[in-house]
Amino acid sequence: MVCERPGPALCARLATLLSDFVQCVPRDKGGILFCQQLVRTIGYFHCLASQEQELSEYVAHVTKVGTLLQNIWKAEPATLLPSMLEVFAIISSTDPSFEPSIALASLVQYIPIQMIAVLIKSLTTDQNVKDANMTKALCRMIDWLSWPLAQHVDTWVIALLKGLAAVQKFTILIDVTLLKIELVFNRLWYPIVRQGALAVLSHMLLSFQHSPEAFHLVIPHVVGLVHSLQTDGLPTSKAFLRQFTELMHCMMYQYSGFPDLYDHILEAIKDMPKPSEEKIKLVLNQSAWTSQSYSFASGPLRQAGKSETGKTGLVNLGNTCYMNSILQTLFMATDFRRHVLSLSLNGSGMLMKKLQMLFAFLAHTQRAAYAPRNFLEVSRPPWFNVGSQQDCSEYLRFLLDRLHEEEKTIQVLESATPSVPADVVDSSSKDPTALTSPEEGEASSPKVDDDDRRTLIERTFGGKLLTGIRCTHCDGVSEKEEPFTDLSLAFCPSRDTGNSDESKTDDSKVVCQGSVNGGSETPVPGIKDGASHVRAVPENEPHLSVLDLVDYFLAPEILDQENAYFCSKCGSLRRAERTLKLTSAPEYLILTLLRFAYDAKCHVRRKILDNVTIPSHLRLPVHRASVPSPPQLPLSSPTMANSPENSENLAKKLKPSHRDEEVQSVGYILSSVVMHSGVSSESGHYYSYGCDSIAHTDTAYQKEDLSHGEIVREGPSGQGGGTVRPSDWLLFNDSRVTFASFQSVQNITHRFPKDTAYVLMYRKQEVAGQDSVKGLADNVTRHTAEPPLQKELLDAIVKDNKLYLQEQELNARTQALQAPSSSCSFRPNGSDDNNPPGSCGPSGGGGGGGGGGFNTISRLVF
Repeated sequence: MVCERPGPALCARLATLLSDFVQCVPRDKGGILFCQQLVRTIGYFHCLASQEQELSEYVAHVTKVGTLLQNIWKAEPATLLPSMLEVFAIISSTDPSFEPSIALASLVQYIPIQMIAVLIKSLTTDQNVKDANMTKALCRMIDWLSWPLAQHVDTWVIALLKGLAAVQKFTILIDVTLLKIELVFNRLWYPIVRQGALAVLSHMLLSFQHSPEAFHLVIPHVVGLVHSLQTDGLPTSKAFLRQFTELMHCMMYQYSGFPDLYDHILEAIKDMPKPSEEKIKLVLNQSAWTSQSYSFASGPLRQAGKSETGKTGLVNLGNTCYMNSILQTLFMATDFRRHVLSLSLNGSGMLMKKLQMLFAFLAHTQRAAYAPRNFLEVSRPPWFNVGSQQDCSEYLRFLLDRLHEEEKTIQVLESATPSVPADVVDSSSKDPTALTSPEEGEASSPKVDDDDRRTLIERTFGGKLLTGIRCTHCDGVSEKEEPFTDLSLAFCPSRDTGNSDESKTDDSKVVCQGSVNGGSETPVPGIKDGASHVRAVPENEPHLSVLDLVDYFLAPEILDQENAYFCSKCGSLRRAERTLKLTSAPEYLILTLLRFAYDAKCHVRRKILDNVTIPSHLRLPVHRASVPSPPQLPLSSPTMANSPENSENLAKKLKPSHRDEEVQSVGYILSSVVMHSGVSSESGHYYSYGCDSIAHTDTAYQKEDLSHGEIVREGPSGQGGGTVRPSDWLLFNDSRVTFASFQSVQNITHRFPKDTAYVLMYRKQEVAGQDSVKGLADNVTRHTAEPPLQKELLDAIVKDNKLYLQEQELNARTQALQAPSSSCSFRPNGSDDNNPPGSCGPSGGGGGGGGGGFNTISRLVF
């Protein structure tokens, strides 16, 4: 009778009869065949009724047949798996003349939840199941969401979606999502199946992260559903609406840049709570296809998706760790990254355009690591040998200088074009080729002064130093203000001498300063070449701090003997004092520790392995003239040189008085640290630490303690208070990105003596209520959130994401075919916490000559 495919009513009567006379139910092999035929019969249960009563009867008939199967499965567990395989055979059929009934959904609720893993593993790893059959089966399971009263349908659908992602069947997932996403959304209108449909919809949208296509298919229906949920009066609608709006916020965050599509949605859900950015990032990171991993997807089928940090690494293209560490450091400079991504640029050959594309991929690609081949080709200094280890500090300086000069060139070209009245348009900010963001363009003033014409590099990393030289004989002062993008901090060569002598003489001070005068590579007489060798710090000697190096950098310096100063007023070489003062503080302060010293005996560059304590906070004295300074007169003026009285007046004019100078405290918080692992500049490995959050101003920074223009040391060992949490730190080691902590940054040299901090980046702290700080340097426009991707960038990322999914699927298929005949061993990319972060290995080549036109104020060691 069952093989004759009876209708729902007759089959329900048969099920009632067998339920009353269980001894008549077939057993053993006959029981398996009976269950399979009964499952196939349910697949023919099509409902043609349209009246509510008829529909209720239809559902009741199907429920009775399903209950019979449930009882048989409980009594004979061996019949369950064959029955499920029969269900899959039915729903995976590609026969166009047969469409199975969604009444099969009634059977899902009777399958034990613990069998999900077994069945999904069997289906997704079976090489005999073709993609076309799997696609049909998944589509029909999604149709089951329409079946009322069926439980766990959403659980099975999501489990199959995850299973397919785990074995990298991305083509099936893409096809099914685009085909069925609107049908799933439509189920949200019906309260009886609403909750399950939302679970499936959430998973489909959140996992479809390579393209906005799926999300944009349902956008036209969102506002109508929201209004319906707000007015239907059902007690469950409010909680459901809250879940739905959180999903919408996640998707609009993931695919920002479509205000014309999202404005009406934001207006409709404006009264609903919005999830935090941290929660949105966590949800998106956990939901991506490339983050799905199951125990059954082991060995060759396990994919190398993004790390748990959600950040993207950079592929080492052959001793390019120097570039990778610098690019990750710039990317972690939040204000700079957001500003670059917000620029409207023309010309694909521009270096800034390449950097913008690189930042977009680091932020949005689904690849675990991105290969920056194009950027390497356009940003590599011409004197760098391909494939050789290079100096990351030199690369950073060259890169920033190139970006600066490129924007300056654009400004010159703009100024050469016919001028437009200022009240009509400001060409410096409105021209699409200018390196300005839309926010800046709207806020810019029609009147363009020198500050407004500063480049993005100047506004972000540029500061100013005032070098003053005072002749001790005539007190004449010469001053020169120069820009900088980084400060190069030398190690004091005689640190190990005179530490216990509290009353240092001038001569001892000269000894401490001598080796850095003028950047001479020849050791100064009277100075032991302590800076020319790698020197181990005695155990009883306290560690240096970055603040000690900054103190040394800003300390007055005596010019005497071979380095005597030629005073144009005196007309001869004189003993003089040179001072450095910070007159403009950059938004991001870059400090380079000059660890590679020149050994005059061996004629090689050696590395200084001293452990340097890295403070999380520091404050620098910034000197500002409280009144406009009078114009400086030439030191060689004959009228001045002939009169002692005039000489005294000249000295007063050239040397600013402390009464006319205002010293302000500018606080900085650590953003990134580039480490060098190795014992020489010609070999080793670079990696970097970066902070993943923008810490806000701490109350400790409200105090002013710079009456004498000294560096303020916050907390023990220069550490200040703040809001840098351990979980905010990340370790970028080429392709590998892992969580780290600030403690690991501080202790790295103690654990691995060859691993030392080399380049540090600090971000200026914003102090509430301290408007005077803005007078030091105009702040860069700070974006409070990641800017939306421009269409060109989004299209490139979507295209590459699709390519990546295809590559992953192809690799999985190839490895699955090779798995039976070959063994596969898994090797983690990188190293664990017990080993140093790694090395590029020894390689020839070096820094080479050359440098940018953007000046770097430094006390040279080599």
